[in-house]
Amino acid sequence: MKKKQLNRRQLWRIQKMQDAYTDRAAKKKARLEDSLNTMALGDEQKGIVISNFGQQLDVEALEGPNEGDIFRCFQRSNIDSLVTGDYVIWQGGDPVGVIIAVLPRENFLERPSSLGEMRPVAANIDQTIIVIAPVPQPFANLIDRYLVAAEQYHLAPVILMNKSDLVDEDNRQAMHDLLAIYQEIGYPVLTVSSKTGAGMENLKVLLDDKTSVFVGQSGVGKSALINTLLPDANTQVGELSEARHKGKHTTTSARLYHFSTGGDLIDSPGIREFHLEHLDHDTLLNGFIEFRPFLGQCKFRDCRHDQEPGCSLKQAVEAGQINAKRMDSYRQIHQTLDN
Repeated sequence: MKKKQLNRRQLWRIQKMQDAYTDRAAKKKARLEDSLNTMALGDEQKGIVISNFGQQLDVEALEGPNEGDIFRCFQRSNIDSLVTGDYVIWQGGDPVGVIIAVLPRENFLERPSSLGEMRPVAANIDQTIIVIAPVPQPFANLIDRYLVAAEQYHLAPVILMNKSDLVDEDNRQAMHDLLAIYQEIGYPVLTVSSKTGAGMENLKVLLDDKTSVFVGQSGVGKSALINTLLPDANTQVGELSEARHKGKHTTTSARLYHFSTGGDLIDSPGIREFHLEHLDHDTLLNGFIEFRPFLGQCKFRDCRHDQEPGCSLKQAVEAGQINAKRMDSYRQIHQTLDN
């Protein structure tokens, strides 16, 4: 359906409202900064952001007499947005502490906001655990989007199928064929059930001594997995929508959890789509790792890898060196970049 065009007066009113919101936010931020300047603060110390609630964050002390304790903090206005996993320098205060600096990130993971703006959700990650399940129905294109993002940010991806107890005669072949695509490429694939405990020991080994982030569409059981891995986490578990078989969001902000045996886990907000419109074509191509040996070998330098003659990727598909479904998925994402 064609969008309704706004007239000049409507546009003016919208801009006026936005300016008013911005002005109020700036004044509120200035008042907060003034109050921080008058607070009695403790010594500077290193911490890690456990969770972000907007203007306030939970920070875990990594040194000093309160090491391991979590404190609610504000951040100085001259610091860019912080995310779960950021290492920071902070000072204790009464009733809240203050973050005064952020240490350089090794990497980060972004996701699009409702307005299409890319925003980091977690930092300093070793591996991305892409969680899928038989229900809600998994889609290869969404998995591929996560994989492209993981490759872009240099986060080692693992595909984890949860709810293996829901595999039956109706979906067994489809799930097998889907996972086989990624196993053949060389991605680690793990099958578990948070309900029965099947495969959970293998998952624990995979998570040991690493900082991992769980991503995946809502309803695949990320929170249930965390409750099984960390019984004391008390993570709310959502129920699937019976009508649409799409998950309800239960996690509203990313949060970091520690394993007693070593390693950390970040649970990110569930999202049903992972947009990649901010990428250029070369970054997208390199996000499909099995394409890499064939890149630069097309007949034409500006080949779009669609119907052009002499396309090395098209030839690789015909020779069985690239899965046709992955090629279709690439073209779907490529089309969104063009749009």
